[in-house]
Amino acid sequence: MEPLTLLVVGLAVLIGLSLGLLGGGGSILAVPLLAYVAGMEPQEAIAGSLFVVAVTSAVSLLSHARRGNVQWRIGSLFGGASMIGAFAGGLIGGRIPGTVLMIAFAMMMVATAAAMLRRRTTSSAPSTRGERISRRWWRILIDGSVVGLVTGMVGAGGGFLVVPALVLLGGLSMPAAVGTSLMVITMKSAAGLGGYLTTVTLDWTLILMVTAAAVAGALLGSRFTDRIPETLLRRAFGVFVLIMGGLVLTMELV
Repeated sequence: MEPLTLLVVGLAVLIGLSLGLLGGGGSILAVPLLAYVAGMEPQEAIAGSLFVVAVTSAVSLLSHARRGNVQWRIGSLFGGASMIGAFAGGLIGGRIPGTVLMIAFAMMMVATAAAMLRRRTTSSAPSTRGERISRRWWRILIDGSVVGLVTGMVGAGGGFLVVPALVLLGGLSMPAAVGTSLMVITMKSAAGLGGYLTTVTLDWTLILMVTAAAVAGALLGSRFTDRIPETLLRRAFGVFVLIMGGLVLTMELV
């Protein structure tokens, strides 16, 4: 294995760790990794990241489901709407200039980091609002479609938009929101990939190696979900994402 390929595969473990621990953040790491380290074109990097994140999220979902942290009904509703938006986003993104996509991706990274750093911990308390989900189905459908569209276009903004929506609209506790978000991410990432594959061809050998490394990271990360303080983890990751977003934006604009 070439040194560059080995580096890409090694760093891919971080993608899985993020998804396993936080229920999101995979694409925020995957797109820069595939674009700047592996040297893929922006559309290829986004499409590849969608595949990696879809498979990794599905594997991590199984671990969370065994602990009862997945609300299948809410996840199906949100995920179904997200798939429609993500497929449309993938169709659109495959026809947008690469530089525009990467600038939009960088802006999403900065917005995500800001949301993470502002996050209050009170949302981790259980809520009974899930019993009133039928009254909010239309909001969930709209939010799911919008989140899916963004994810499908730029390959980012999935988990850290889904988790707050599940807490606020679905009334889920943080553990349940993280687990359910992995179901939603799996569904909409697969749909977004389908949209991109109408215009993009991938290096499947590299993508599959990156996916395998990410899956290993996800299995490891899911074991530490209840052991690492959520506030500390999110703040540290938020700072990292903010720095990465600034770097991507600088590289595209300079």
